[in-house]
Amino acid sequence: MRLLIVEDEVSMASSLRRGLEAEGYVVDVSHDGVDGLWRATEFEYDAMVLDIMLPGLNGFVVAQRLRAAGRTLPILMLTAKDGDLDQAEALDTGADDFLSKPFSFTVLLARLRALIRRGSTKQSAVFAIGDLFIDMSQHRCWRGDTVIDLTAREFALLAFLAHRENHLVTKQELLHHVWDGKDSFETNVVEVYIGYLRRKIDAPFGTSSIETVRGRGYRLVAQEG
Repeated sequence: MRLLIVEDEVSMASSLRRGLEAEGYVVDVSHDGVDGLWRATEFEYDAMVLDIMLPGLNGFVVAQRLRAAGRTLPILMLTAKDGDLDQAEALDTGADDFLSKPFSFTVLLARLRALIRRGSTKQSAVFAIGDLFIDMSQHRCWRGDTVIDLTAREFALLAFLAHRENHLVTKQELLHHVWDGKDSFETNVVEVYIGYLRRKIDAPFGTSSIETVRGRGYRLVAQEG
């Protein structure tokens, strides 16, 4: 899952980035409204955290222009404490939800998960791939009655494949959405993590739900245990 943070307070943006990356997200950061609007228009994100007070363009204008351009990515807007007018304008200009500063990172994470679930093409928060179940909201995975322990990065990789069940996912797409897409092209990080997943979700159950399409990428398919 790839997120965009648009926040001009550098220390806060860095703190959010570290926390979200620890949860398995890939995070881009912009420090002004103009760059944030450009990134949100040019690239695909699963959700956006948008501050109001930004240089260049404020958050209200960014949200309004994104909606006017037909962009539907979920927007979580950061508003002032007790700022009723800010909260109302955030929703009126296109934000899907808001969070008042100062805020709990745990609450922000839960709000983002809720927005991403709503923005998903599948209605249920739990994906069923044969007898493999993936709970997107709780970051849990199990096959049959057996709970499977995954790291944050492993879960992010599996979740991305699950969102595209039965469809080919290229290595480049995985690098872009699950990693930062910068220096990972020089490594075999995708192959390594696919191997980790197979040893956890397939090998113990005698299944092969992650298919390799040689020279192209991977596909997650239903395999009954």
